[in-house]
Amino acid sequence: MDQALEVVHASTPQQMAQAWTIRRRVFIEEQHVPEEIELDEDDARAFHALARLGTRAVGCGRFVALGDDEIKIGRMAVLRELRGRDIGRAILNFLMDEARRQGFRRAVLHAQLSAEGFYLKHGFEPRGEVFEEAGIPHRKMERPL
Repeated sequence: MDQALEVVHASTPQQMAQAWTIRRRVFIEEQHVPEEIELDEDDARAFHALARLGTRAVGCGRFVALGDDEIKIGRMAVLRELRGRDIGRAILNFLMDEARRQGFRRAVLHAQLSAEGFYLKHGFEPRGEVFEEAGIPHRKMERPL
């Protein structure tokens, strides 16, 4: 990567629009997730992260509090042409660091089976059987923060 990767808290309307553009490309256009499932009510209360290379938004993710000590990480997405360059790792670490800073102690997520290896490398452990979400096989995973 020629430019430095930066992950920031997506807190402005412009940053959120950039995150939604990435989610639309990855989940709705590429993976055919229905729009009404992808853009949900949790967006309003989630902590959002946005990855940028220079001024270009290239990835995103979020977490939602599930009580006082647990978060659910989700909507992790990196533009197809930039996958495999540690952008997802940087987003995941940013989200987990922020969750720790806020006092959370455990993270859960619903990993697409195709991404299970990625999360295993980052300390997540599978829980339970494979299930379908938005027509895509997933598995619940969790880890302490």
